[in-house]
Amino acid sequence: MPATLNTLRHPTRPCTWLRAPVVLLAAWLAACASPPVSAPTAPPPSPSAAPGVAPASRQKPVIALALGGGGAKGFAHIGVIKALEAQAITVDIVVGTSAGSVVGALFAAGRTGFELQELAIPFSETQVSDWVLPDRGVVKGDSLARFINAAVVNQPLEKLPKKFGAVATDLASGEPILFRSGDTGTAVRASSSVPGIFQPVAIRGREYVDGSLASPVPVKFAREMGATFVIAVDISDRPANSKIKTTYEVLLQTLTIMGQTISRYELAQADLVIRPDVSQLGTVDFKSRHLAVLEGEKAATREMAALKQKLASFGSQ
Repeated sequence: MPATLNTLRHPTRPCTWLRAPVVLLAAWLAACASPPVSAPTAPPPSPSAAPGVAPASRQKPVIALALGGGGAKGFAHIGVIKALEAQAITVDIVVGTSAGSVVGALFAAGRTGFELQELAIPFSETQVSDWVLPDRGVVKGDSLARFINAAVVNQPLEKLPKKFGAVATDLASGEPILFRSGDTGTAVRASSSVPGIFQPVAIRGREYVDGSLASPVPVKFAREMGATFVIAVDISDRPANSKIKTTYEVLLQTLTIMGQTISRYELAQADLVIRPDVSQLGTVDFKSRHLAVLEGEKAATREMAALKQKLASFGSQ
């Protein structure tokens, strides 16, 4: 049943639109997903206000994984998931932005970290690229939505085994919006629609673009979905510590700095932040996806002792 449209306010403004074509990250679904569906079986996703979640009475934490955007660097999320599963750490809630929404949707649908890595092996970006004449974006995005829906067996957001939310940006207001119900593929497509690359996604009379513009690592929304312990995974670019030579590099550096400002605000609300070392990878470097997975696993392993200590002491303060 469609939810009522309700804009979730966020104190920051959108700024970083130069994210890589995140839709390419889903290309690895092609080799093992079901055939693309001809039409969504669920209604369009509805932006959802956070439910009024009462503080948990039990001592066991409600763990959320907040997965940030970053193009091909998003394969690092798979490594983080593998490391958590290896230590039997169960995630209750998943919320993703851009590339994080792609991996997050598949994880919430029941895929394990190893299964996600197996899905990453076959890769052909042409299978999810539905090119159009330049207008408001050169990629339409319908192919991405179909691949996601096939991979989650056409389950709508609210029916996924794990509680899941995808974050997109309202193009008119610039506000981050959390999708909690409706068509999973459409929600992921909206969350991943990089302006200028993908066409904005129209849902219930509003247009949406990449969630990284307003919520690069969606920690705040993880809290609003009921999490009492948030693990954030930050794969965003860092400002280049080198000489800036061209006008394009000046613009890119400026937007990266602005994006880091937003990320710092969100990450401050996390209980633990995992930062895979993906600085050597480009946002469209899909050939290095195995290295990205490895870096995610290594970063999570480095933080594992701290994570276990925080979980063990949860509720004792």
